[in-house]
Amino acid sequence: MADDAGLEIQLCSERFGSGAARGCRAVADGSLQWEAEERRWFSGAFTVKPRGRNGGGGGTPGTASLPLSGLQAVFLPQGFPDSVSPDYLSYQLWDSVQAFASSLSGSLATQAVLLGIGVGNAKASVSAATATWLVKDSTGMLGRIVFAWWKGSQLDCNAKQWRLFADILNDMAMFLEITAPIYPICFTLIICTSNLAKCIVSVAGGATRAALTMHQARRNNMADVAAKDSSQETLVNLAGLLVSLLMLPLVSHWPSVTLGCFFLLTALHIYANYRAVRAIVMETLNEGRLRLVLEHFLQRGEVLSPTSANQMEPLWTGFWPFLSLSLGVPLHHLVSSVLELQQLTEGHQEPYLLHWDQSRNQVKVVLSQTAGPETVLRAATHGLLLRALQGDGPLPGVLEELRNQVRAGPKKDSWAIVKETHHVLDKLFPKFLKGLQDAGWKTEKHHLEVDEWRATWLPSPEKKVL
Repeated sequence: MADDAGLEIQLCSERFGSGAARGCRAVADGSLQWEAEERRWFSGAFTVKPRGRNGGGGGTPGTASLPLSGLQAVFLPQGFPDSVSPDYLSYQLWDSVQAFASSLSGSLATQAVLLGIGVGNAKASVSAATATWLVKDSTGMLGRIVFAWWKGSQLDCNAKQWRLFADILNDMAMFLEITAPIYPICFTLIICTSNLAKCIVSVAGGATRAALTMHQARRNNMADVAAKDSSQETLVNLAGLLVSLLMLPLVSHWPSVTLGCFFLLTALHIYANYRAVRAIVMETLNEGRLRLVLEHFLQRGEVLSPTSANQMEPLWTGFWPFLSLSLGVPLHHLVSSVLELQQLTEGHQEPYLLHWDQSRNQVKVVLSQTAGPETVLRAATHGLLLRALQGDGPLPGVLEELRNQVRAGPKKDSWAIVKETHHVLDKLFPKFLKGLQDAGWKTEKHHLEVDEWRATWLPSPEKKVL
């Protein structure tokens, strides 16, 4: 179809993913002609310029269309970039750099271990080498089980911190392997220690990788994102293997050169890991991010965006807890009498009970059976608010008065302060929660560390005593 002036009319259009749309026009003879698209690397599809018209009369094809760029189809999730988080590309680029550096360092470490076991030494005993290898592996297996039991529940809450910790520990393990042949008497002990560290790395690294993959997948495509991440890592390791084949013959007879290369690669590895982890923008709150956002809110009355809070979040606190805040503790740890239970439950109707130990600056929270994500978030906010009373940052008027009472001696009763902060939160928390949601935080879920204890209690236990 064409108008009276003989101009082409656009009848429809189409696009692949987030690529540029192209239109279909009717020309004078009634055939259809598709517009050509500019070929771009990260567009979902690209086309080349049309060679003819495609219409109802059996005309020649209008375009030669390719659904995906070859490398993009192999190494990036389907629907990229819309199917993944905005931080996906920057993280994966730095992650590839660190994987390449780690692959080269691993080659140097493997060479040192084989040398220490006796490969190439005619006097070396096969049985002794086998026994050393078995002891090394068994030590690592036990360490993997113990570490998963000890710290497994914290890996989701502080995925970025544990990810960085795992990579630094891996560098330390490889350093031990490189230095092991220098001390043949302690060789077995050194490589067992190294393998123990590497097994911890495998648990922490694998678990945090899964947590980050879940964050990156935005279309219920976690399996696709994980599979493409594996493909990227395989390609990088293959490149590292080829470079290692060229590098090892040059440095194998020079221990000082080997160590120099290792330290350079380790520096690159740690820097790339830091940049990769810093590029991640988590939209859920853990204790560290909640603390930063709450402090900013109390001081300036506004909520930090996820991007800003993630840039400020400390990355070196994964192994030891940064805050003395315990959520989901058992009720019998806090109360031993009716009076203490009355003090905990009096004056508020929230489905959690909070105890504050001023001397140790510890906050323990008992959660009700009905406590949901919003209740847990309020309880954590309450605990951090109490800790802020012992800090030095500016606070709103009512909280500043409470701080002065806390600092005055003798100390005001902790139960009374907890009760007063409950009333403060009744007004403060709804504004804070709305600010979180408006700023882009996901408040329907969280990454706060919560134990499994839940409790029920009567609203007024003192009446039952009477």
